[in-house]
Amino acid sequence: MSAREDEVAGRIPAPMIRTKGLTKSFDGRVVVNKIDLDVQPREIFGLIGPNGAGKSTLIKMLTTLLPPASGEACVAGCDLRREARLLRARIGYVPQLLSADGSLTGRENLLLSARLYLIPLAERAGRIAEALEMTGLSESADRLAQHYSGGMLRRLEIAQSTLHRPVLLIMDEPTVGLDPVARNAIWDHIRDLRTRFGTTILITTHVMEEVEALCDRVGILHLGRLEKVGTPAELKAEIGPDATLDDVFISIAGARIEIGDEYGNARQARRSAIAHR
Repeated sequence: MSAREDEVAGRIPAPMIRTKGLTKSFDGRVVVNKIDLDVQPREIFGLIGPNGAGKSTLIKMLTTLLPPASGEACVAGCDLRREARLLRARIGYVPQLLSADGSLTGRENLLLSARLYLIPLAERAGRIAEALEMTGLSESADRLAQHYSGGMLRRLEIAQSTLHRPVLLIMDEPTVGLDPVARNAIWDHIRDLRTRFGTTILITTHVMEEVEALCDRVGILHLGRLEKVGTPAELKAEIGPDATLDDVFISIAGARIEIGDEYGNARQARRSAIAHR
């Protein structure tokens, strides 16, 4: 039964993401600390926080790339520990670093994704054509991806990650490094995914304008803890009548932002992900 049918029937749909005490450590250092988080169906939820706050590590756990040290999570109706394979089939993931294969055309990248997601052969051409049109890449479909702009590559990656119509799309800093025109195109596409398919979307970002433009609610991570959750308006109102999201961010992170351990955290996360493949 869909979330909308649940509403009509008077039932409250289960969260698309629910974590209880989710924790991750590297070499005895707690990076994600007892996170309790709910993300509702069809919601666009933003995670913000300074470098080293634990955003990417949390994302990697939710997408099964890293095993949690402790705690529980249900993602897209699947138990994170016991139903990892089914979970991966139900979600889409756009990592922070570009992942499209530059030696393939846009169409070939999508065909590879269609095969990996086991989309039936009879449906592949139609799904790919729809994805190319939806992302504005139809005219560039047969160009090598290495000749795409940053914004085009991001749109291609979103098309790849949503080809199988996931109920949940998780995006790690989807517009990092993009110019305002490309960034706005990505924002429009994210909104369109929810409108067309009812997709729930979780994004991490450092761009407060992005949060204001897209997110129904936002969670603020700092030093591995989920410090605040609320709508952008609610979080700003706690600071003052003229507060901005930058003010909210600074009030929580302050001068204690840690930036020195990003390389080490990434290296440790990579090792752990390889060990648990």
